[in-house]
Amino acid sequence: MLIETLVADAFGTNCYVLSAGPGSECVVVDPGIGIAPRLDDLLADRGLKPVAVVLTHGHLDHTFSVTPVCGANDVPAYIHTDDAHLLADPAQGFSANMMSLVGTGLEWTEPDDVQPLADGGVMELAGLRFTVDHAPGHTAGSAMFHTADGEAAYTLTGDVLFRGAIGRTDLPGGSEAAMFDSLRRKVLPLDDATVVLPGHGPGTTIAAERARNPYLKRAAAGH
Repeated sequence: MLIETLVADAFGTNCYVLSAGPGSECVVVDPGIGIAPRLDDLLADRGLKPVAVVLTHGHLDHTFSVTPVCGANDVPAYIHTDDAHLLADPAQGFSANMMSLVGTGLEWTEPDDVQPLADGGVMELAGLRFTVDHAPGHTAGSAMFHTADGEAAYTLTGDVLFRGAIGRTDLPGGSEAAMFDSLRRKVLPLDDATVVLPGHGPGTTIAAERARNPYLKRAAAGH
C-alpha cells in the first residue's frame, strides 16, 4: 500500500492519499486549506486516480478543498452522518474566532455527492478496505478509519488522537466526556503495533501513545 502525506500550510492539517500503488486508483483523506494544487501534482506524478474523498470529521481545516477535489474527479465525499451538516454549513463547527482565522468572505459549496457513514461500516475503495469507527468528542461525527496492508494495521485518527495529545473538545459539537469515552472504547483496544495516521503532526503507534500520551493514560485509568 502506498501512503502519501501532504501537510496544509493552514493549521498543519495532514491530507493523506492511499492507494494499492503507483498508477492505480486512490482515496484522498481530509483535503485541507490550499492543498488542491499540490494534491493535483502528486496525483499526476504518481499516476493516481481518486475514487473518493474520505473525511474524518467536518471541520473546515480538514474539508476546505473537498468540493473542488470531488468536482474535478467526479467522486463522492464520505463523512459520518453526525457531521454531514458541516458540509452544508462549515461555520457551525467553528467558533467565531476560529472562523476569523480561516478568513472572511468564504464562498462555500457543498459537494454534489455526499455519502453518510455509520459506525462499523465497511468501505471497499481503490482496492482497499476501510472500517468506520465512530469516535465522537472532537466533533459529534468524528470517525477513525482502520485499514491494513497485509499484517500491517493503520488507523486514520483525524483529530481524535495525535502524537502525545488529542483533539480539542471546546468547539461546537465537542465533548470532553465523549472524547474520553472514545479513547477508552475505540482507541485503547487497538493493537499496539497499529500505525496511527493523525490529522495533525507526525505519525505514531498505539504502543507509543499508550506509553506516553497523558490523555490515553488518563482514559486507561478511568478518569
